[in-house]
Amino acid sequence: MSDYSKGMRVKNSTRPDWGLGQVLSDSAGGRVRVFFIDGGEKLLMLSHVSLVQVEGDEARSLFLDNLVVEKSVKVKCFASFKDTTETFRKLFPEGFQDSYFDKWEREYKLQGCLLLTELLDKDDFAKLLDKKEFQEICNRAMRVVNKLNLIFPNEKMALKDGLKLENNQQFFSEKLYALLYSDDEMKSRFNGFASCLGKLGAAKWPIVSYFQFIRYPEQYMFVKPQVTQNAASILGFELNYQSELNWQTYDSVQNFAKYLKERLVEMNPRDMIDVQTFMWCIDPSVYKEYLDWIEKSEQKNS
Repeated sequence: MSDYSKGMRVKNSTRPDWGLGQVLSDSAGGRVRVFFIDGGEKLLMLSHVSLVQVEGDEARSLFLDNLVVEKSVKVKCFASFKDTTETFRKLFPEGFQDSYFDKWEREYKLQGCLLLTELLDKDDFAKLLDKKEFQEICNRAMRVVNKLNLIFPNEKMALKDGLKLENNQQFFSEKLYALLYSDDEMKSRFNGFASCLGKLGAAKWPIVSYFQFIRYPEQYMFVKPQVTQNAASILGFELNYQSELNWQTYDSVQNFAKYLKERLVEMNPRDMIDVQTFMWCIDPSVYKEYLDWIEKSEQKNS
């Protein structure tokens, strides 16, 4: 085949390590531009490469379905998945099973998960709603929020201030219960809770995603805007990010997390807590800060 059209899925037979690729623009002048999952964007001379079209199940890729460069957005500091996993293993040689990983990144987050289950499990939450104990629900929710350092102090304060009004307390309690335990589709639950946070003056990504993340860490990703955007940019994944709360961005983040969890299978990620930390650690700037922090911690304990 000498002609390739935009959107076609291909592989380079001489560079299988690049993985599956997507043609970014119709081939012309004997050249074609392709983005490979593990190789990044390449401008290839068709006289020097052998591309094989891939179809069916083999062509499926959540990553390429959400490819950032397909939308002409400049990707900075692209790194292959192999490179990012090597970066992560420099911090945690045993991956997610590394003892330091559990100690520094996992154990304290699990405490937040346990606290939410203890204070606002489905049955207790429902009983509090029936008794119209809205202030108690809000107090418990704030205890859960304050348990971890995932949300900035000013964002926590905005939520606390918004919950001072009785009407807001009932609205928040009902929407939080729906978010966590309703049988409605997730999009409707998310939009309802996001609207509630807007009314409270606390419509921030960390808050809207926090409760789902620590109640169902095996399924939902926490959205820390800068960390998540950096990780997506490094790997070339389109988040459709907007600072205003919206379903498209939230859904894109969940797809990104799902993609990473599937790609990280050899390191056996247990849940999205592991994946979220992976996102954090592959950012070069965060990586350097992390190394400095590890060095200071070791000096302190020596």
